Amino acid sequence: MKNEFRLATNDDADNLLNLTLQAYKPIRELGIPFLAATADLALVKKNISQNLCYVYEEDKRIAATVSIRMPWGEHPDPFAVPHLWWFAVDPSFARKGVGSKLLHLVEEEIIKNMFKSPGVSLGTAKEHPWLVEMYERKGYVQDKEKHLAEGYTTVFLYKKFNKVHFCRKR
Repeated sequence: MKNEFRLATNDDADNLLNLTLQAYKPIRELGIPFLAATADLALVKKNISQNLCYVYEEDKRIAATVSIRMPWGEHPDPFAVPHLWWFAVDPSFARKGVGSKLLHLVEEEIIKNMFKSPGVSLGTAKEHPWLVEMYERKGYVQDKEKHLAEGYTTVFLYKKFNKVHFCRKR
C-alpha cells in the first residue's frame, strides 16, 4: 500500500468534490449549512487555487483532504495564524485514522515546522453533536463563538505549538 501526502491540483477537483459531498452528507442531514457541504466544482477549484489544499492518498485514491487558509487571505481567522477548514474524510476510510494522520501531517510538517507558526486555528458548528469534542481530544481549545452564517454558531478553537500567546485581531 502506497501513501502520499501532497497539495491538491485542479486535476483532483472532481474527486475532491465527490469526497466532500459524501463526507459532508451527515452535516447536510443535521441542517448545518457549511459551505463545503453544498460545494460545487467551481468552489472546489477556488479552494484549490486560493488556499493550501492538501490530500492524503492511499493507493492513489484520495482518502482525506484539509485546507489551510492564511491569515492574510480572503477569510482570515481571529488569531492571526493559519486556519484549517474544509476537512473531509472519504466515508470508506472512516475510523481508520487517515483523518488524524492528515491533520497531524498538516499541523506538524506544514504549519509548525515549515511556517514556524506558534499555532493553528479552526472553526466548527456549535450545533454539531460531536465535532467540538473531537477537536478538543486532538489538543484544540475553545476560545470564542460567533454567529457567522444563518443556521449555526461558529466555535473557534486553537491549538498552540509553543508556549506563545496568539495576537488577537481587534
